[in-house]
Amino acid sequence: MRRATITFDNGPDAVVTPAVLDILRRKGVRAHFFVLGKHLVDRPGRDLVARAVAEGHLVGNHSFTHEVPLGDDPRPDAVASEIAATEALLAPLVPGPRRFRPFGGGGVLGPHLLSAGAARHLVDNAYTCVLWTSVPRDWVDPAGWVARALEDCRAQPHAVVVLHDIPNACLAGLEGFLDAARAEEIDLVTDLPLAVTPIVDGEVVGDLDAVVARAGRA
Repeated sequence: MRRATITFDNGPDAVVTPAVLDILRRKGVRAHFFVLGKHLVDRPGRDLVARAVAEGHLVGNHSFTHEVPLGDDPRPDAVASEIAATEALLAPLVPGPRRFRPFGGGGVLGPHLLSAGAARHLVDNAYTCVLWTSVPRDWVDPAGWVARALEDCRAQPHAVVVLHDIPNACLAGLEGFLDAARAEEIDLVTDLPLAVTPIVDGEVVGDLDAVVARAGRA
């Protein structure tokens, strides 16, 4: 049976995230949410994270600002400002293992994702680094992303799909996508294939050269 892990980036959003959580609850689907620190500064954002955790979803860190991929970020304090600052807000809300999804800039994989310092931080602090295999670009095409996501799920034994719980992205098509995936007997799961986790609980298990900036850019 083909499998798919559904992930949501860039929230929480006060309007979209509750609606996404409602759909997932109705459909009995658990997912990963990779949240931005800037949305957790105020109480409503933290309450949405708490709700997601209470409903069985997995919540991870997706940087604070989501502005510059860490492998391209020249700031000496980028790791502290982006990863650690977000984790400080998440830690009281999210029990269990730490997860970090790097910002790719349009869903692109490559050595711009992490600086050497960011990779060291993830290892030293026992993070799992979570990448992806499907980016159906819901934020560009809220009406057409479902067909691309289903195509990716059909083409892979285990797809890791990136959606976005932000306005004008996945919401309108989400319920139909989940129904269609199940109709095609795609098993919707929360586990992650090894191919998308180059770091697991602080242990390097994959090819970091593929995701870490080379010397001079780190």
